[in-house]
Amino acid sequence: MTRLKIEISVPESHLEAVVEALHAAGAGHVGEYARCHSVWKVTGSWQPLPGSRPYLGDVGAVQHSEECRIESVCDAGQAASVRRAVRDAHPYEEPVIHFLPLYEP
Repeated sequence: MTRLKIEISVPESHLEAVVEALHAAGAGHVGEYARCHSVWKVTGSWQPLPGSRPYLGDVGAVQHSEECRIESVCDAGQAASVRRAVRDAHPYEEPVIHFLPLYEP
């Protein structure tokens, strides 16, 4: 079974809601442990383009803001449900959610 690393950027105000959604969808299992994830602060940058509805910032202006980066894991078969759950809990119109395959010898 293919395991995936999950990376999510989220404003701190929504950190707990996104973490709960992530785990409710089945992510974060490592061996005999559940709810495994790590969080650290990062600075995100983006420029909302015409037609966007930014959660933070103004269309056309480059925005920089403190965010939290959540990392966890899931099985490849869980990725679609994890993505849906995270998007539903996330405040951004286009949340950054990366799924990266893990090498497990």
